[in-house]
Amino acid sequence: MNSKNIHTFNTIGEFHKMSGLPKPEHPLVSLVDYGLVEYQTEEKEISWVQNFYTIGLKRNIQGKFRYGQQQYDFDEGLLSFVSSGQLVHLTVEKLQVRPTGFLLLIHPDFVWKTPLAKNIKQYDFFGYAVNEALFLSEKEETVITDIFLNIQREYHSNIDKFSQNIIIAQIELLLNYCERFYQRQFITRKKSSHQILERLETILDDYFNNDNLIEKGLPTAQYMANALNVSPNYLGSLLKTLTGQTTQQHIHNKLIEKAKERLSTTNLSVSEIAYELGFEHPQSFSKLFKSKTNVSPLEFREKFN
Repeated sequence: MNSKNIHTFNTIGEFHKMSGLPKPEHPLVSLVDYGLVEYQTEEKEISWVQNFYTIGLKRNIQGKFRYGQQQYDFDEGLLSFVSSGQLVHLTVEKLQVRPTGFLLLIHPDFVWKTPLAKNIKQYDFFGYAVNEALFLSEKEETVITDIFLNIQREYHSNIDKFSQNIIIAQIELLLNYCERFYQRQFITRKKSSHQILERLETILDDYFNNDNLIEKGLPTAQYMANALNVSPNYLGSLLKTLTGQTTQQHIHNKLIEKAKERLSTTNLSVSEIAYELGFEHPQSFSKLFKSKTNVSPLEFREKFN
């Protein structure tokens, strides 16, 4: 992909223009009818970086979207999230069915100096890959659509000193509903969620049973996410929902399990075990072991024996 073909949208107005839409009624927040979007380009593949947030509710999308290496066909009602500064790649295909849905565009300047400016970065789903979009039931879709339309009605009205706070409150309500619906998705899609858990354990076992620890040290959350073909944020959220623990905690649990095994079945010194488990300094290993078990490695060995 040639960098000269990557468009940059710094404003919502620039995105409207590229999409063949009239100028936005509000420069910093806009609800777009996705069925009206007509990309003003002859390019078969469009790549862009947008410096604003997008929450998209889409159906019947004929093209293919990709963020990084992840690709998804939007053939169901689902919600996707693009953060400010994210690269989006779209393969345009000849339309057989007109797409429907909405795009809510929010410029960071709109939330500047409000609590949402900081809080919006805490919603992990803005860091999910496109194939980790939120599948909506009809009832959930109605809830999301109503909030979208409330936001649009507010900026359609005469702007006054209350307008921004009311729209901000609606955006926060929207994000909290999305958080709730994602928690539901992790639980209701149990088969795929638990398959990820099982694969996580297998990948950790393979990693710890090879010489990876000595050569590469402990696996990172990024490494585990890559091995599972999910984004780090999605993996972290899924594990937190299903197990109450972070990805790093799962890695540490496996480490402690292997450490206990070596302490109880070998005569290796604590320093030798620490080295085998990827620690440069035995003190760091002992500190982590005690924080997880409330005893030192030597105390565990003595207690076990």
